Amino acid sequence: MTAVQTGLDRIASDDSDAVRLIRGRKVGLLGHAASVDCKLRAASVVLADVGAKVSALFGPEHGFAGAAQDMVGVGSSISQIPMYSLYGGGPEDLSPRPEWLDGLDVVVIDLQDVGSRYYTYVWTAALMLKAAASVGIEVVVLDRPNPLGGVRVEGAPQRDGYLSFVGLYPVPVRHGLTIAELLSRVANRENIPRDALRVIPMRGWQRSMTWSQTGLPWVMPSPNMPTWDTALVYPGGCLVEGTKLSEGRGTTRPFEIWGGPDLDVANLLALDLHGATLRPVEFTPTFHKHAGQSCKGVQVHVNDPWVFRPYEAYQRMLAAVLQSVPTKARWRTETYEFVSDRPAIDLLTGGPEFRTAIDQGASLDDGLALEARGAAQFDDDRRASWLYEK
Repeated sequence: MTAVQTGLDRIASDDSDAVRLIRGRKVGLLGHAASVDCKLRAASVVLADVGAKVSALFGPEHGFAGAAQDMVGVGSSISQIPMYSLYGGGPEDLSPRPEWLDGLDVVVIDLQDVGSRYYTYVWTAALMLKAAASVGIEVVVLDRPNPLGGVRVEGAPQRDGYLSFVGLYPVPVRHGLTIAELLSRVANRENIPRDALRVIPMRGWQRSMTWSQTGLPWVMPSPNMPTWDTALVYPGGCLVEGTKLSEGRGTTRPFEIWGGPDLDVANLLALDLHGATLRPVEFTPTFHKHAGQSCKGVQVHVNDPWVFRPYEAYQRMLAAVLQSVPTKARWRTETYEFVSDRPAIDLLTGGPEFRTAIDQGASLDDGLALEARGAAQFDDDRRASWLYEK
């Protein structure tokens, strides 16, 4: 038996308090490949087994099956059970169409988040909550662990003008909340009626838990989140997406491995990163940035997940290499998550401060102090949303 029961596991165990919210009702399921119980049974099967009438499936970025790569539009399909995509070719495709919700009694959200602001599943869930509430359909969230734990917060919430689909609401990069806790904040902010959002909380989860302590199997929630190790570095590793360097997509260890052609890693290896060790590597991405090109970089090996601060660590690593790279070769300039008028790195960090410091050859200390103050303020504020104690 696992140490933690997810919301879905409570349904699978025929927990009366959980099952009564869905049994006999027409259900729309917002889920993905990691929407499984502790025995690896798909959520759609678990719901049907307890008497729910699964009438529609909704998939976030990467699709319901979790097969599509990042920022690749996914289409809808109509078969025995309609499957609708909530990630298409434009921002208008991020919310469900009203007709897709017709006839449903309840929308069940069962998504494994990874605890980082950029990971878009929580924002798909937020948009679903708003859409369902607007037409009087109840939402039931099956809560799951935050793989980074629920204690530490890193990074300031986004500054004015920097909200996007990698952060629809102002929260830190590492927010320290479960998906149900985060959606409760959204409901409060949007004045969504309290009875429009129901939560089936976990049993046995504590904020200080690492993923390995939950006893739950790790299932890839997206193609480039293969292990819990990936989630540990992702609050920092995703920043590489905002540069012209490879974040390791097209390797077996994305975000842990990163670098670029002819990159000088000497300054990286001189850094002292608490809780992690850097190892120089050479790699050739099979797809994405620098596909087929030999790259030099590092692999980040996390030794102590409670000491390691990925957001600050990757900022310091990027500063160590980017300031010796010509400005035009630093930053990703393509449209990023449907935004074309601001650099991707600014959307990821929540403001221009990091990019400006790099381009001006300035110290990161002022920006990191701003991040720390914002994180501390949010840390105090978020406790009102807690469903679980330490």
